[in-house]
Amino acid sequence: MRNKYAILFSTLLLILIVSSGCATISGEEKITIEVNSESEYVNTFDDLNLGVLFDFNIKLPNADKSWVNLWGERYIDGELESEPLTQLSYGNSPNKVQEGHLGFGMINTSSEEDTLVFLYGPSVRTHPEKIEKEAKSGVFRGSEYAIGNDKVELELGQTKILGIYRETEGGSIRTFDFQDEDSINQIIQQDDEVLLLKIKVEERIINY
Repeated sequence: MRNKYAILFSTLLLILIVSSGCATISGEEKITIEVNSESEYVNTFDDLNLGVLFDFNIKLPNADKSWVNLWGERYIDGELESEPLTQLSYGNSPNKVQEGHLGFGMINTSSEEDTLVFLYGPSVRTHPEKIEKEAKSGVFRGSEYAIGNDKVELELGQTKILGIYRETEGGSIRTFDFQDEDSINQIIQQDDEVLLLKIKVEERIINY
């Protein structure tokens, strides 16, 4: 009888251990990002007619071991510029979990004044940088988020397109699937200027 209870207890203990392990794996938090198109940041940009702002909310469940790379790629007449338009890297937060605003802004996109671009993340930002742009008339401009309104999970080491800004002379701008590589290549080739906002999160531990 004692052996029977011992076997039963061992079996139950094994089930609990396995169940606990599965629960830990399935409940593990993921890196997430979501569009914040109605934030105060965006509303301020719209109210003051400053230009274009892509705003997101990002959550890093292992911020102390994560490194975020955010950058803008610029294509002119189908050719990628050799250097990123602007870039921001940050990470290894003193906090285990970090959540906050992340985004990309363009000031004076539709005027003859200098266009300024900047990036920001939780507690970090770049200084506005001037970019060279030709004065053109009859240009159609468009900016769109490249992800939907639902939270999107980011895998470590994965590069994700978050937003796209486009300029073309003449007619209107078609809508594409911005997560499809062929569609992105088509946009780059057919539009006069294309800016892609990209993100990649890596695991990196820096020992000071």
